[in-house]
Amino acid sequence: MSEAPKQSYLIGYDLNAPGKDYKELIEAIKELADGVWWHNLDSTWIIRHPGPAKVILEALQAHVDDNDELLVVGLTGEGAWTGFSASGSKWLWNRL
Repeated sequence: MSEAPKQSYLIGYDLNAPGKDYKELIEAIKELADGVWWHNLDSTWIIRHPGPAKVILEALQAHVDDNDELLVVGLTGEGAWTGFSASGSKWLWNRL
């Protein structure tokens, strides 16, 4: 059986507990991304994953508290941005 094709997903989060350690969540995101991720904004990641978004969300929920916010959305291929390095922009152009 072949693996489902990967698409790009945006992950955003706010961890609301003071002093919350992001390390476990970040490691979980990187693991889901299987080495293909973009992280140029504090609490925003873009990863490549076969999805769906609900699978990603469920995998990450173990690393957030009930009062935290977590967003996972599939990206359509359209985007606009400014202020990123050439390598950051290239990564986005090649993976959206």
